[in-house]
Amino acid sequence: MTAIISPDAPLAIRDRELHNRKLVRNWLYVVLVVLFALIMVGGATRMTGSGLSITEWKPIHGVIPPLNHTEWQEEFEKYQQIPQYEQINKDMTLDEFKGIFWWEWAHRLLARGVGFLVAIPLVFFWLSGRLERGLKPRLAGLLVLGGLQGAVGWWMVASGLTERVSVSQYRLAVHLTFACVILIAVAYIARGLATYTEAAASRAVQRFAGIMVFLVLVQIYLGALVAGLHAGLTYNTWPLMDGAIIPGDLFVIDPAWRNLFENPKTVQFIHRMFAYTVLVVAIWHALATRQTLPGTTHARRAWVLVGLVLVQAGIGVATLLTQAHMHWALLHQGFAVFVLIFATAHWRATKGAYPLPTEVIVRN
Repeated sequence: MTAIISPDAPLAIRDRELHNRKLVRNWLYVVLVVLFALIMVGGATRMTGSGLSITEWKPIHGVIPPLNHTEWQEEFEKYQQIPQYEQINKDMTLDEFKGIFWWEWAHRLLARGVGFLVAIPLVFFWLSGRLERGLKPRLAGLLVLGGLQGAVGWWMVASGLTERVSVSQYRLAVHLTFACVILIAVAYIARGLATYTEAAASRAVQRFAGIMVFLVLVQIYLGALVAGLHAGLTYNTWPLMDGAIIPGDLFVIDPAWRNLFENPKTVQFIHRMFAYTVLVVAIWHALATRQTLPGTTHARRAWVLVGLVLVQAGIGVATLLTQAHMHWALLHQGFAVFVLIFATAHWRATKGAYPLPTEVIVRN
């Protein structure tokens, strides 16, 4: 069933619904920007080795940083009790500790801010009657996902406080991937509230666009494993790896499946190969969309997605060749998130906008 605006519908009702959609959509775009910033600060926190500097999870009280020398010394003494300090940062001074503390504190503060940025406008839009019935569970779900992500973040940090000197790559990958799932949800809902002048694409094109979102998400997950294992600091050549297209020693850990998550060489190799796969599938999607819907915005967006994947591949190679220099690594992470947002917007656009409420539409 296709929903269209009825020419006989009261203009006031139609304009009100479209205006409300615009308000909600703009709010979600702001949330999207802040989420992007949160992911980037998280990446910087990881690369500066700051993620374990705060050894407690205080969702409310933790918003207040140390305010005097005594409080700073207490926080530093807590950090001195974990393996990362004992094995890596034994010579760290209090001033140096403050440097890593502020990164982690900023990351957590921004995460808390996102919670308020979602919750307060959501309550306002809900109580003022600006939300359509179908949007309410979707937007409430975003709030729930945000709360779960906070718990996942602490679960990740906790993995590096007792026996390890860094967080588990498994948990790091889950944390980043879950953040990206939230990002997909926000972008998907926001783009569904847009006004489209072009008809929805065929089911086949819609499915293919959805597959592209999934593939980009998987590639981000694999990139997080690379980051968690510091695999980007090894095998810094391209296109060959360790002097070969398929290097040796990919399955030296027993049982074999652990190599997929714990062997730096294997993890980096899979990340490289999957990047080529994403590019090939993106080109296939663009060609198929052009053949099915020539001259449409859907086809043009599919080719833009190919271009973005190519740029991301180039950034990935540069990151590799510079031995994961912080600037290149952060650019690589940030652009990957941008590609994911665009892929999601493209996917939602192939489906068209959410149907308007029944009082301002007719069905055919």
